[in-house]
Amino acid sequence: MAQIEQLRRQRMTGPEIARALGMARSTVGAVLRRLGLGKLKTLEPKPQVIRYERSAPGEMIHLDIKKLGKIRGVGHRFAPRGPGMHGNKGHGWDFLHVCVDDASRLAYTEILASEGQADTTAFLERALAWLARHGVTVERVMTDNGSAYRSKLFAKALQTAGARHVRTRPYTPRTNGKAERFIQTSLREWAYARPYSSSAERAEAITSWLDAYNLTRPHAGIGGLSPWTRVNNLLGNDS
Repeated sequence: MAQIEQLRRQRMTGPEIARALGMARSTVGAVLRRLGLGKLKTLEPKPQVIRYERSAPGEMIHLDIKKLGKIRGVGHRFAPRGPGMHGNKGHGWDFLHVCVDDASRLAYTEILASEGQADTTAFLERALAWLARHGVTVERVMTDNGSAYRSKLFAKALQTAGARHVRTRPYTPRTNGKAERFIQTSLREWAYARPYSSSAERAEAITSWLDAYNLTRPHAGIGGLSPWTRVNNLLGNDS
């Protein structure tokens, strides 16, 4: 076992170790799994988690998009397959566009028909207008490197708004982590929290959930405050 581990730490594959030691590949594979070295990537050091937070609302907002399968009838996620049940596959997609303010975690969302540049840019403009109505002027917009975010239409909207575009490094979605975490929370607490009979019913439900998220739900990342309380505190307004 010690020899297998030593060779693995030299980044040799399972078959290479088996040939070198004259052992069966299945035996080497079983030993590597017991050692927790079944995959070569386990030898890579975990990337350092770098946490950051902007000091004022609007200094940076995070945008992202999540594809959601359209719903036609209650699917097997909530009930066993049977007569009248739907797999909810092949019905197309809804696209959840999200905007999260870095400092306050205040969130704005829309469910749109696509992730194309026209819908994505229109969402950006409406998100900026929504934030402005709450006293938040946006300086930077962080996105991944999706084609819609790289479009000239999106760039023009940013220029018009006077906002700088900040893109995540390729293959490192964690740098847009606040949007990623918001999406995971929304999936757990809204999209998959209960069965919906249609996409329209699911879309309607996000309004009340998002209101609670922004206005009353305590957020561990901002000291148990709600985003609405945080944004008002940071702007010096009464909450």
